Amino acid sequence: MTRVAVLGGTGWLGRQVCASFARHGDEVIVVARNPAPYLAEHRFARLDLALAAPETITDLLRAERVDVVVNATDAANATDGWANTEEQLARGNVGLARAVIGAVGALPWRPRLVHMGTILEYGEVPAGTLIDENLAPDPRTPYTRTKLDGSLAVLDAAAAGAVDAVVLRLSNISGPHPSPASFVGKLIAMLCTALDSGVPMTVTVTEATRDYLDVRDAAEAVRLAAGAPVTGRVINLGSGRAVTIRELVRTFVAAAGLPPEMLRERNRRVVSLGGDWTQVDIGLARDLLGWSPRIPLTDSLRDMWRTAVAEQVVAGS
Repeated sequence: MTRVAVLGGTGWLGRQVCASFARHGDEVIVVARNPAPYLAEHRFARLDLALAAPETITDLLRAERVDVVVNATDAANATDGWANTEEQLARGNVGLARAVIGAVGALPWRPRLVHMGTILEYGEVPAGTLIDENLAPDPRTPYTRTKLDGSLAVLDAAAAGAVDAVVLRLSNISGPHPSPASFVGKLIAMLCTALDSGVPMTVTVTEATRDYLDVRDAAEAVRLAAGAPVTGRVINLGSGRAVTIRELVRTFVAAAGLPPEMLRERNRRVVSLGGDWTQVDIGLARDLLGWSPRIPLTDSLRDMWRTAVAEQVVAGS
């Protein structure tokens, strides 16, 4: 049995990573500030990772005798949605990455480290670009710069032989239990309000085009990366398909089983964390991990809505 510590295991991606490892018989230790009832089946270790010293993290990993460490944290969701200061972003995305590197490297054995980066580390790319791992990163925002710095810290440590690690650069995600701060999380809230009021939901639609991957497919890639015979590499994750935000919104409303009349679109340019285009080349993930996405966007959005409705029913009962 592999013992897996999932840092940020209570988050949107983290909880699915926990589920993926558990389904395959591994023992999961969720590491986060506060426990979550939906992860009660797993061991829980309380730790404020943004403030933890490397020695504290080392002590935890040593006590739990972990074989794999997954860093599924993201400072953009650490406090209040995306509204973080650059100092907070640097502490959460870079400081924590370095602390984890130090903690893992200090153990008398060598756990596998899987670090979650973002496809937005590549920065803005021309429309039509298929983003592969040979593209030179050029981030322009505090969030994307700090995410890149965290990923580079892991890659440098792996190159120096200090850790056995891989960096996964993840596209936008969809699927069950989204972060309320994410665009798809906001769509759920808007549609719930619209159904309660009987007034169609009004969504600001930008002309951006994005690659959306189901969070469960992303979690399976993390599990496969934990056991793959590759180190010191970047591997991009996505669906391989680019969809306009307009198509995403309309697909969501249809997947929820509602007529188009429930949606009103308002066109406006929206400032994003990355550029206006993402489409991921997933060839390397297929070659090195034996991974391919399995869940289509329509199914991902349908499951996302059904899960949200079911949770509301349970909460109201």
